[in-house]
Amino acid sequence: MAYVGAATALGLFAPRAWAQEGAPAAAGAVDGDPKAFGPERHGLSAFGELQYPADFPHFDYVNPAAPKGGTFSQVPPNRSLNQSFTTFNTLNAYILKGDGAQGMDLVFDTLMARADDEPDALYGLIAKSVAVSGDGLAYRFRLRPEARFHDGSRLTADDVKWSLETLKARGHPLIAQSIHDLERVDIESEDVVTLRLSPKRTRDLPLTLAALPIFSKAYYSAKPFDASTLEPPLGSGPYKVGRFEQGRFIEFERVADYWAKDLAVNVGRSNFDRQRFEFFRDRDVGFEAFKARAYLFREEFTSRTWATGYDFPGVRENKVVRETLPDLTPSGGQGWFFNLRRKKFQDPKIREALNLAFDFEWMNRNLMFGAYKRTVSVFQGAPEMMAMGAAQGPELALLEPFRDKLPDSVFGEPPVPPVSDGSGQDRNLLRQAQRLLREAGYAPKDGRAVNAAGEPLTIEFLEFDPGLDPHVSKFIAGLKIIGVEASIRMVDAAQYQQRMNAFDYDVVSQRMSMSSTPGEGLRQVYSSESAAVQGSQNLSGIAYPAVDAMVEAILSAKSREELNVACRALDRVLRSLNFWVPAWYKDSHTLAYWDAFSHPAQKPRYTRGAPEFWWWDAEKADKAGVKA
Repeated sequence: MAYVGAATALGLFAPRAWAQEGAPAAAGAVDGDPKAFGPERHGLSAFGELQYPADFPHFDYVNPAAPKGGTFSQVPPNRSLNQSFTTFNTLNAYILKGDGAQGMDLVFDTLMARADDEPDALYGLIAKSVAVSGDGLAYRFRLRPEARFHDGSRLTADDVKWSLETLKARGHPLIAQSIHDLERVDIESEDVVTLRLSPKRTRDLPLTLAALPIFSKAYYSAKPFDASTLEPPLGSGPYKVGRFEQGRFIEFERVADYWAKDLAVNVGRSNFDRQRFEFFRDRDVGFEAFKARAYLFREEFTSRTWATGYDFPGVRENKVVRETLPDLTPSGGQGWFFNLRRKKFQDPKIREALNLAFDFEWMNRNLMFGAYKRTVSVFQGAPEMMAMGAAQGPELALLEPFRDKLPDSVFGEPPVPPVSDGSGQDRNLLRQAQRLLREAGYAPKDGRAVNAAGEPLTIEFLEFDPGLDPHVSKFIAGLKIIGVEASIRMVDAAQYQQRMNAFDYDVVSQRMSMSSTPGEGLRQVYSSESAAVQGSQNLSGIAYPAVDAMVEAILSAKSREELNVACRALDRVLRSLNFWVPAWYKDSHTLAYWDAFSHPAQKPRYTRGAPEFWWWDAEKADKAGVKA
């Protein structure tokens, strides 16, 4: 088994950022007036750095001559907001209600588009340019007059204003929380709109706003935006909703006369005539469907399947390609998250004891073919952001005000998960766990750990995918040895999402994807204010002043070095809390696909690249017997 697999707010919004101070000329004061606007620029980045000039013809990592055509079909590789891996019942993927369909971001354009070979840069899409006030609190976007919705109606500043205000008021809580410091949107003309921000705003906010979908105000004038619906919406993006069957599949059709197809940010991308997502409630059933060519592309997240399952006729006949691409992005944190809102998890000794019962070394060897490394940090894969050695210098200065409220481990060598002897029953670690439980008030009695009132310590793992059953079952076996009664509660995807939204669980598994420039997403996952927000990604309910302070230090960093220092300080504090059981990671994408595609020789650094920059190869498809 590989990643538990979910993209969250850490990756959804955090890459879009802008420095609050110290930006280049565009953010400089004009004639000494901090409210005056600097010159118009073609892009934005967290610290003012842009790799591409204003007249760039296309991104370096695309094939500008890639042909159009064919179909790209896959199962969902990740999820965000209200989406599910296994089903959908609404085409509204920007609200809390329902299970949103995968791929809806293909339907809507944004003010600016991401460059996938830069850590946090955006370039003009709907917006031709942006000018920033000297105080960094106003962003004036000049829209392209040719921007159009799919019905031919013009996309104007009025649509931008309505969209951002609506998302703030009625959008998914993760979106609403991330843009709450948007004070107002001013329309200066049909193609000029200014976003006014609060002085408290985070570094992320301007580009978070620039990367949000823009909807048609006229379309929603007769429809409630926050309704769960299967009516295909009016968009402006490269694709529109095509055929679909609720909960089974959804197709997106390329818009042939897409208004922005020739813009530099779109050259060489969106090459398939159709993109299709297939949904399966069981991972193994989904793999059998791939073998039968029910869909054509699969990122393999199950190490057992990758090691032993690819011996079927399509592979033996060289019609299925297996490819491993490097993943150079931060993998973030994957593991099992304790719900600290529940009393039984509030004692850190209990959380540490539960960690000691997890035998990663045995699981990796026996269940995962040695394919993974142990996760130790929420910034795993980004060594410049991970705590190492004793705290000193700027890190120590950030932590020092909280010394009397933090354990000593925060200031010394950062804690790492225990390493077992790989036997599956490391007696030394299990004895340590039992000692910690006794110190926390749970003594052994008749094989169970019970408190003074005779109540046993019980834990329920909430799951919707049986793919993790062997791993959780082995974890449960270790917990049983130390007297903890644990069980798996398997629910369907809809009930799982409802319980997650309401924080109705003991322990859940999740992968928190990480941005290369962490920002607002960290507040959504680790801050006190997000702990009680329904549907938030603060799964553990973390609410600690020291965590809040480190997150704010990250958000206010004026340089990448300041950012890295603050991230290392946050990493120290989070590791000391033992709020989760860290799982595993790998630094590669393991891909399998029916040989009907080609792709650029070099993938962009910060994304998988498929299907965005791949294309249908008719000659290969004919040889492999694959039809579009």
